Amino acid sequence: MFSYTFQWNQALQRLPQMLDGALVTMQIAILSMVLGIVLAVALTIFRRSGSRILRAIATGWVELARNTPALFQIYMAHFGIASFGVHLSPFVSLLIGITFNNAGYLAENFRGALKAIPDTQTRAGRSLGMSEGQSFRYIVAPQMLRIAFLPMTNQMVWAVLMTSLGVTVGMNTDLYGVTQDLNALTFRTFELFAIAAVIFYVITKVITLGARLIAARLFRY
Repeated sequence: MFSYTFQWNQALQRLPQMLDGALVTMQIAILSMVLGIVLAVALTIFRRSGSRILRAIATGWVELARNTPALFQIYMAHFGIASFGVHLSPFVSLLIGITFNNAGYLAENFRGALKAIPDTQTRAGRSLGMSEGQSFRYIVAPQMLRIAFLPMTNQMVWAVLMTSLGVTVGMNTDLYGVTQDLNALTFRTFELFAIAAVIFYVITKVITLGARLIAARLFRY
């Protein structure tokens, strides 16, 4: 027989702590995206390089990021590196794992975006006296980022959700970690995780709607 008694007031009293955890979740997600974009651009350049070593590094990174679980990548950042005597905090390990994943997926998004840009764009830059690097920086890269903008938004949402994996390496200051600790104290499992789910939902919806507004304003033509 269903005998569970809801105690929403007790759970809602913990809302300020959960919102503090949500801020940490956003910090990790934003940092991992910024670093992921920088690394993804570098990987994209490596894949276009004439060096076999650079192409192999980029290809290996993308294949590993896209074909192994995100949890594996976070574990390697925390427990794998620790095997060599380098001990990272849960925050740093989680950030490294998510950044690694973001970079791999974003690099693939950028590769697809580049295919949509005609080679004539690069040749036009060269005809104006630009070097290949300048042509990529001033002509190709802006178009690439524009095409990949909405897929980047999806990756940002995924980064927010991936932060919940931090609990597996002892992360307890993000939204999921805080909720887990509060659950252990209050045993209000349904109420606490329902509130956490709503917070996650609101965060991802704000990101999605914000990205659409930015895209509509910046990419009108």
